[in-house]
Amino acid sequence: MTRIDSTFPGYQQAVLIAGGALLLGLLALSMSTGAGVYGAVEVLHYLLGNQLAVADEKLAMVVETLRLPRTLAALVVGGSLAIAASLLQSATRNPLAEPGLLGVNAGAVLGLVIGLIFYGVESTRGYLLWSGAGALLGNLVVLGVGLMLGQASPLKLILAGVALAAIFGGLSNFMLLSTRVALEQFRFWNLGSLSATRLDAVGTVTPVALLGLALAGLLCRQLTLMQMGDSQARALGIHTTWVRLGVLVASTLLTACAISLAGPVGFVGFLAAYCARLIEPVALLRQLLFSTLFGMVFLLAADVLARWLLQPFELPVGTLLAALGAPALIAIVLRGGFRSLLAVR
Repeated sequence: MTRIDSTFPGYQQAVLIAGGALLLGLLALSMSTGAGVYGAVEVLHYLLGNQLAVADEKLAMVVETLRLPRTLAALVVGGSLAIAASLLQSATRNPLAEPGLLGVNAGAVLGLVIGLIFYGVESTRGYLLWSGAGALLGNLVVLGVGLMLGQASPLKLILAGVALAAIFGGLSNFMLLSTRVALEQFRFWNLGSLSATRLDAVGTVTPVALLGLALAGLLCRQLTLMQMGDSQARALGIHTTWVRLGVLVASTLLTACAISLAGPVGFVGFLAAYCARLIEPVALLRQLLFSTLFGMVFLLAADVLARWLLQPFELPVGTLLAALGAPALIAIVLRGGFRSLLAVR
């Protein structure tokens, strides 16, 4: 506690404590909500190793197959998308930047479509590999286009990403129309849902997400200094192009992890990173901490709400986030987010 007191201002400590408490509450709610008649008490007894609870096969199935995997997946997906968005917002100095805007999601979707159609991908590892390869391709093309146009400024990268997303989206749709089986698989995956997540899938993805997190941590100092502008950063010996390439690689890993588990879930990363920037506008390491916390909280809350709204049915969390996130994005744009983007030179 002394370490936190000496590092974080009072209002940030309050946000951390409140956010941590809310996250714990949502974790408990997530484990006690959903399919099955078991509530929080039964689930807690099972997790604590109570003999009667462990012997209940139905309770074991509900916890290990349904609730625990999707709860852990919500943490991994929400945190990964939030960190990726926070990195991209810092690298482009644009509060509206996110993986979808820079072509990362579109590249991941195209990669997965190629894997589904030509290689019959069905496993989480296959999803991770092909969506990651597509996202990396999209990132490299965006960076290459920006460099060919001159200095890889934030606005040029974003415009290149928007154009690339349109191209990748058209290619994905064209290929899907020619293969009915792949289209059926893609339609389920494209909704954005945590309902079919398996525990082994979370275990497969988590190490890759941690690798992306480690790379993000290594880039924090350089990205923080780059907020002064590329010229000043280069004067301090920072290779801005290499830093942006590192950001794109890290965001590729993180986005691929999230997409392979839950599909192309939108808005949660953007909203988490934007809120984190309001709490800590300068130091990127703190931004990543708050962004990760907000991303986990937002996605867990949305997933619990998606399970509760249409009982006994379930609303895809991607659909719910789109319905809630779009008005928030419009409100942010009306407050001046788009003007700040146009002001970047």
